[in-house]
Amino acid sequence: MAKYLISFPSAAMVVPDAELETVGRDARAVIDEAKAAGVYVYAGGIDETVAPVLVSADGTVVMGGYPWAPALNGGFTVLELPSRDEAIAWAARIAKACRCDQELRVFGFDPQS
Repeated sequence: MAKYLISFPSAAMVVPDAELETVGRDARAVIDEAKAAGVYVYAGGIDETVAPVLVSADGTVVMGGYPWAPALNGGFTVLELPSRDEAIAWAARIAKACRCDQELRVFGFDPQS
């Protein structure tokens, strides 16, 4: 089994305000289905009201993230699944609920973590 990251940037979710409640309900329903199926690990979103900081090895803190990297924002779900095909199927369900395409990535397994 592998852990898959299913995610989208904030700008991808273009939903009229009148539909936000329905989108939230639909997205939570997919998460509830993942929990019931025993594949749910974690889900959430980046709190865009809190600015990131960059922390160096010596503990120095600088406001902002990597200046050369795109902003990290949006929502994500982590599921543990037996195959990429199943991950694609779950990503499609989340895409339908969230009304936007989802990126799919696999986490590398570290047996010591």
